[in-house]
Amino acid sequence: MKRVEAMREQILRGPVVKTLILLAYPLIINQLVQVLYNLTDTFWLGKLGREELAAPGTAWPLVWFFMAMGMGFATAGFAFVSQYVGAGNYEKANRSAGALYSLMMLFAIGVGIFGVVSAPYLLRFMGVSDTIYPYALSYTRVIFAGIPFSFTLFAFNFLLRAIGDTRTPVKINIATVLLNLVLDPFFIFGWGPFPRLGVVGAAVATMLSNSLGSIVGGYLLFTGKVGVHLTLKNLKPDPYFYSRIFRVGLPSSVGTSTTALGFVILTRIIFTIGELYGQAHGIENFQDVAFATYSITNRLTNFMFAFSDGVSMAMGTMVGQAIGAKLYERAKEIAEKAMAINFTILGVGTLLFALFRVQIFSFFINDPAIIAESAKVVKYFSASLPFFGIFSAVNNVFQSSGHTKKSMLLSMFRLWGLRLPLSYGLGVLTRDTTGLWLGMGLSNVLGALVALAWFLHGSWMRAIIEE
Repeated sequence: MKRVEAMREQILRGPVVKTLILLAYPLIINQLVQVLYNLTDTFWLGKLGREELAAPGTAWPLVWFFMAMGMGFATAGFAFVSQYVGAGNYEKANRSAGALYSLMMLFAIGVGIFGVVSAPYLLRFMGVSDTIYPYALSYTRVIFAGIPFSFTLFAFNFLLRAIGDTRTPVKINIATVLLNLVLDPFFIFGWGPFPRLGVVGAAVATMLSNSLGSIVGGYLLFTGKVGVHLTLKNLKPDPYFYSRIFRVGLPSSVGTSTTALGFVILTRIIFTIGELYGQAHGIENFQDVAFATYSITNRLTNFMFAFSDGVSMAMGTMVGQAIGAKLYERAKEIAEKAMAINFTILGVGTLLFALFRVQIFSFFINDPAIIAESAKVVKYFSASLPFFGIFSAVNNVFQSSGHTKKSMLLSMFRLWGLRLPLSYGLGVLTRDTTGLWLGMGLSNVLGALVALAWFLHGSWMRAIIEE
């Protein structure tokens, strides 16, 4: 507990930027390793073909939709634990952690079963093309089977980040991702004694790696070797803490899951606009080109977001503890400096993306149609990425402070109020994917401006824990 107390003092009294960097750099490393896994996955699957490369991109919006429901409650648990630590009440911090962990385990089992059974219907709803569908179905079912391990690993990461320990989760995540990277080609191509599983092999490697990480994380929590100590007593169903986590977590869960659902709809929109463009120009299966371009773009933007997300998550820990200690002006200062850092990082990343677009896309797949489509991405979408850094930071402030209704409304506004109608409307109006990318870019810029105005209003500067 001395280590937790020392970190608390640093967060509440230390230099803001120095402490932010201290907390952020392990998280950035963790995010980069995760992105490395996604990029490697894309690289290996690109060797199989355009349809195989696109399959995980169709599956993940579905998986994310169901995981998002549980992550909303994880966000609530994070807010409670970080604010209790900020207030110096470590007993209640452990009780909140136990309630969260047991809730996540129960929820994950139900999600896994439902996802495996409903995957065919969900993929058809998304409008996945017939050429991609069989690959997406097999990949999705394996990923859903491993959801319980993914959920508990997320819970472990959230709990340790809440107390200011950003290093331990990183060590475990790096180990699991490296294992994934090693297993990927063996399962995909059937190297050595391994069976050739193709797209399914990428999913199997992911499931096995997450399972190992979840087991190690659970061991550390239950043996008390980290700042959070779970016991059978604080894992028992606790209606009082469940109700509090539910009350705070429900808006976050609704917001995150509706955002994820929005990306399911966005997938359908991309296939639809791609097909319209193909029909207008006499190009067969152009919807596969559009979605493959989107899939690679997602991987590349995730690489840039690794830096800004690390800063935003570190900021969330500092903001949560500062609010728990009633240091509201410090919380505001922390958030403003994090936004400035994010905008700068993503501005530099966007410039590099634009300059080396052809080389980057060619690395993943040597497809002239996809490389040509990527020019539209750079021209109409990439300039909006620095603004998303601001939006993401404000959203994290609202979540970390426990004001999850604000986060819910903000996320829904950007996606459902801006991105989906703009992307679809401009795409249909122009019968061109140019409108699609432009709509996505405008949603980031307008969403960031609204988020910043709401942040400056200051209504989030209030603790959710009892005295």
